[in-house]
Amino acid sequence: MESAGFPEEENELKTVRIVGSELVENYTVYVIEVMVGDHQWTVKHRYSDFHDLHEKLTTDKKIDKNLLPPKKMIGKNSKSLVERRQKELEVYLQTLLVKFPVAAPKVLSCFLHFHLYEINGITATLAEELFHKGERLLVAGEVFLLRPLQLYAITQQLRLAKPTCANGDAKADLGHILDFTCRLKYLKIPGTRGTVGTSNIQEHILPFDLQVFKSLLQIEISHCDSQQIRGLPLLKHSLATMSVHYTASSMKDILVPEASEFAQWEAEGTTSDSPVSAIIPTWKTLTTLDMSHNQISCIDESVKLIPKVEFLDLSHNELTLVENLQHLYNLIHLDLSYNNLAVLEGVHTKLGNIKTLNLAGNQLEGLSGLSKLYSLVNLDLSNNKLAQMDEIKNIGSLPCLEKLSLSNNPLSIIPDYRTKVLAQFWDRASEVYLDGIATTEKELDTVEVLKAIQKAKEAKDRMANNDKKISEDARPSTAGSKSNCSSFAARPSSPSLSASASSSQEIICTNTALVSNEISTRVDSTITQRCSNIQDPFCEETLQIKKPSIASSLLHENSSEQQFSCCYCAEDRSLWTDREITPVLPFSCMSYTTSNLDFTAQLSGLIGKALWEKNRKESKIDVDVGAVKESGSQSSGDGYFEMGLGDGESGSGCTAASDVMVEASEDVDDEIIRINRVFWLYCIQINKGIRQSPSCLVLTDSLLAMFQIHEELTASMQNFTDGLETDLIMPYTEIEAIVFDIPETCLSLKLKTTDIRWYFLSDSHSLKEISSIVSRFTSVLNSNSVLTNGNASQQDFVGYLLASQELEEGDTVVKGAFPAHLLDRTVVEFFNQHTQSIDADSVKNINDCPYSDMFSHMWQPETEKLLFCVPCVLFLTLRYLYVIKVDFAALARNSEHHKEASSFVKLTRIPLASVLLHPKQGCVSSSTLPAHRFSDGHVLELMTGYKFVTAVFALPHDKFLFLRVFSHLRSSLQDVKTVAFFRVKDCLGKTSGHQLTMSHKTMKTSSPQGCSRPRLALSLLYPSDPLTQRLSDENHCPLHLSVCPSLQFLAGLKGVDLVEFFYNSIAEVENEELKHILWSSVVFYRSPDVEMTACIMLSTKALYFVLDDSASQLGDETLVWNWKPSDHEEIDFLISYLFTMKLNDLQSVNVGLFDQYFRVVGSSADQIISCLTRDSYGTHRFIQQLMTVLSLLEKLPSPEPLEKDFYTEFGNKSTGKMENYELVHSSRVKFIYPSEEEIGDLTYVVAEKMGEPGNQHSFNILLYVLAFQVQHCASTEPQSKHLLQPKTLILTSSDIFLFDEDYISYPLPDFAKEPPQRDKYRLADARRIRDLDRVLMGYQTYPQALTFVFDDLQSPDVLCNLTMDHFASELSSLENKRTNCGNDREVQWCIFVPGADSREKLISLLARQWEVLCSRELPVELTG
Repeated sequence: MESAGFPEEENELKTVRIVGSELVENYTVYVIEVMVGDHQWTVKHRYSDFHDLHEKLTTDKKIDKNLLPPKKMIGKNSKSLVERRQKELEVYLQTLLVKFPVAAPKVLSCFLHFHLYEINGITATLAEELFHKGERLLVAGEVFLLRPLQLYAITQQLRLAKPTCANGDAKADLGHILDFTCRLKYLKIPGTRGTVGTSNIQEHILPFDLQVFKSLLQIEISHCDSQQIRGLPLLKHSLATMSVHYTASSMKDILVPEASEFAQWEAEGTTSDSPVSAIIPTWKTLTTLDMSHNQISCIDESVKLIPKVEFLDLSHNELTLVENLQHLYNLIHLDLSYNNLAVLEGVHTKLGNIKTLNLAGNQLEGLSGLSKLYSLVNLDLSNNKLAQMDEIKNIGSLPCLEKLSLSNNPLSIIPDYRTKVLAQFWDRASEVYLDGIATTEKELDTVEVLKAIQKAKEAKDRMANNDKKISEDARPSTAGSKSNCSSFAARPSSPSLSASASSSQEIICTNTALVSNEISTRVDSTITQRCSNIQDPFCEETLQIKKPSIASSLLHENSSEQQFSCCYCAEDRSLWTDREITPVLPFSCMSYTTSNLDFTAQLSGLIGKALWEKNRKESKIDVDVGAVKESGSQSSGDGYFEMGLGDGESGSGCTAASDVMVEASEDVDDEIIRINRVFWLYCIQINKGIRQSPSCLVLTDSLLAMFQIHEELTASMQNFTDGLETDLIMPYTEIEAIVFDIPETCLSLKLKTTDIRWYFLSDSHSLKEISSIVSRFTSVLNSNSVLTNGNASQQDFVGYLLASQELEEGDTVVKGAFPAHLLDRTVVEFFNQHTQSIDADSVKNINDCPYSDMFSHMWQPETEKLLFCVPCVLFLTLRYLYVIKVDFAALARNSEHHKEASSFVKLTRIPLASVLLHPKQGCVSSSTLPAHRFSDGHVLELMTGYKFVTAVFALPHDKFLFLRVFSHLRSSLQDVKTVAFFRVKDCLGKTSGHQLTMSHKTMKTSSPQGCSRPRLALSLLYPSDPLTQRLSDENHCPLHLSVCPSLQFLAGLKGVDLVEFFYNSIAEVENEELKHILWSSVVFYRSPDVEMTACIMLSTKALYFVLDDSASQLGDETLVWNWKPSDHEEIDFLISYLFTMKLNDLQSVNVGLFDQYFRVVGSSADQIISCLTRDSYGTHRFIQQLMTVLSLLEKLPSPEPLEKDFYTEFGNKSTGKMENYELVHSSRVKFIYPSEEEIGDLTYVVAEKMGEPGNQHSFNILLYVLAFQVQHCASTEPQSKHLLQPKTLILTSSDIFLFDEDYISYPLPDFAKEPPQRDKYRLADARRIRDLDRVLMGYQTYPQALTFVFDDLQSPDVLCNLTMDHFASELSSLENKRTNCGNDREVQWCIFVPGADSREKLISLLARQWEVLCSRELPVELTG
């Protein structure tokens, strides 16, 4: 097909024909070709589609029923039938087009794909879409996507002289599009190359006009033709950000398209000596211009029109020169990467105020042009042709340069490349981040040496030049020579000048840092905390409505409509949305307070009307007492008005505010009821049953009134009082008691004339104020509760309930109290599926389910089918989550009798380490449906290690307060805690028809809704590709480490997925960056017998230990740690264990002998962990990365005396001596290395086991290595066939020893009060080297293991100190070591050494010693 554009005539001829058919499976598909002028496309439909179309047309448009060919059941795929039907269907479609010549019905338009390729259909579809959700998109401020095809259709429609609504459907009116485009602020136009779909339209050559957009702030255009864009200059008055990719061949095409019309033009506000034909207005508001990925060959004079631009991106173009940028006075960020720049001359004259410059991927060989960019902070020169180290001198004197990238240049392969580059910065070397890595202390020491050498060399050269000059001037006077030398020595040296210059620039550097922070914030603003993401849209919606209708806002919040939006995850189908079973106080109520005069006037009128009705009832003589009793009235002369439990329908109806005010003023003696305070709370009323509802408590000068928020709200309400139902009005004199049953959380109210009790749940401030005001207006003193006394605190209350349990410090310090309905996940699924079939047996089963003490009690009235959930109270402490379940009915019945608290209250204590947010609730919805708003504002999915809990918070904002406190407490825990890994990357991975694309440039967290995940304001260069690749290479789990499914999943992550996983599931501190990963075995000080696998993640703020499932042995909460997913639940996430150590808590690092392991020590016994890498390289690499990261922290003054001379210190350090073998880092962390005393102790132990402790100097330890002894098991499972027992192997000149070593207890921590119960080294076995018969190598026993075969002729001196108990305990293992080949006098050691270098050393040293002792080569046999 030939390419074509759209027809521009109004009534272009439309033709349709069926050009063929295809057999798909067992049915026939007809190929339809549609043509509108030169525009054509193909559509495929089967006969059933035609039949459905005909059914709709006959119903809506009265089409003849016999027009469509009839169905055929037999032989429907025969060739003759298909050919005949093809002709008949073609006639059918042609008839329909003749019947609807101007505008086809919507159903026919969709059938023939007019909505995709035809002007009327495209605009009608877009108009209808904007009619439904255009307003919401504008309010949300989202980027709206319009394709060039759609813009072209809009442009052509505006050119045609025709009505804006051709098909008669008001929803498809073109005016909806124009109204939307006039107010749109963020637009994206993504074009394509080639034809669109099945049509012959080439979208990138379609002209379109942008003049319909009047308020654009940001626009992005890609894959279009700049010559076809019209109206772009009309956006100058508002546009702030513009991005153009794969579209332009010059900057002039975008910035000044009028240049093609005028030969000579000049920018507005500039002067020119030559005559001009046009003055072009400038882009007054444009601050960011991104024209990367185009074909721009030069920076032309059009930049004069963008004087306000601060961020300019011209990367991935064809630039060869940097020119004309002197007109951009405000430019601070310039990206010229991946162009053809080879020379930079006089750049400072064009980039005077530049702070960030990216020149990566060019052809640069010299840097002389950058020597005067004194404001430059960030410079990227990677992937160029810089080969000479002298070129770095040109940028070494830049006073503000902080970040420099020189990777992938020829000079980067020079030995000691980093130190030689850093030496060019003299005294500022410690401030420079080279290639994204901070300068280490070791590098700074080397830099100081290089600086000293350079000083001496320069002085020598100057002296030589001076002597040469004197000899050439024929003045060989010795005295003169000396005077010259002395005068030269008296001059200030260049380093001092450099230092002063550097210090004088501190203010400039500070300002630069502020600007760079603004840049980072601007770019990374999408990575924010989820709490603010959820709350802000609601607040915006509330503030934008002027004088809101109170009833309508309540209606918006309380509607029980159950719908689901496509933007929600598939898991939303199991979310709890039934507000009748779990009533909550809606958010909208909180905006109506005493300061709202209209609201208080309506309340005053409502109270007056209720009092008037009460007085009218009391004045009637012919009242039937029986009827009164039947209606539920408590008393007719008690002095207060109350609605009973059954008065919901017969109570006082609420009328409009005007009617209420009129009746109140006429019939209540013109008494003005002054509202003092209004409180919104959750009320539980106990009489013969339980009734609970969100309520409004009103306190006046003499009355207490309570209104229930009506559950049945209608859209016809005129004011807020239509949504309230009077529940209680009484004078203060009728109050008998007001008591805090749960301190600061639950307040109970008792009247003198009734047995009804009211329990109020609200925030502590409101409840205390209610109690204070009521006590002030009455003479009744607050009495003590059945549970606590009147002055008890929440901490005392928890301590009282936990009197029989052992308490630790901080266990009862309550950080937050939250009323909430707690539902079992199975109950949620049951109610969502059986909303109409709830019976008494179902309620009993729910209340008697396992772990029922954790969940809210379900109650069902005898006369109603409606089920209620009684809320619990959640207390958050430093280490526990307490679930307090109160039996309010029993508490009300026994309010006068003090019984044990256990009769009314059940308390469940859950370790906070085992509580986590459900990993599937990471999608934050922008839906306005009531069901979604209810879930977003009140529902939170929790996991308590072994159980799924749905928490419905009764009070507004409590969900977000709980999340904030919970996140803070969990991040501050020093215990091993559970974490959840979501195995499905995409949030909507299970929802058919919806895909969520995740950008690799922005770290999007999939944290649960509202969860306070760390704020990630990362730098523009993080994560760099080299860092991502290095982390991927480091994330390799050694084969000998046993891994659980969660660690196996972690080990399989690579690249950006690994970095995203870290921020989504692990990171707990703000602004941290992942720097290093190490897989190792770890041992905790609290559990020295448990060795487990861990993935150690080092970030810039913390050390994270992701632990194997064996970490469950570290806790004493067996029910919680033994987490098993239920059989009926679909699990697509993994549970793992995490231990976090903040780097600020790190005190010291003990490095083991020969770098075989290291131990990190924090502030307590819980923060002492030994990492058994069993690999000297892995240990060394980790210590190096840890020192680098610690250097990024706030630096403290050096612990070394300042008066010491550097050269003296350097000389001392070069001897290898270190005071106390401790290196005190600038962050005050001590790195403690093995001392000579420790080596001596080990030598003594070996000599003692040999029976010659006095001759320890004759024993020479050749090798110390951590290894495994492989034991063979009878298991049939391949992974369980071998048991690895950790051992310490020591090789001396004559013997081999296997020790059981205590890696965690030594050296003793500072807080240790007594020595450990076991020795550091315990001998397990020993053999003489001369008894070694042969060595087996290969994979037969265990991959890469070494099998030492000894003759069982053990010398008594080696085993002299082994007791009989040792032989008794080791008897079975020794029998297993014996070979089965018939020789009973052979003993085998199967040893696996994880470290490859250690394994090679062991073999070579053992072979050498064996040859010395036996005078022949060691027999080595290869197996398997």
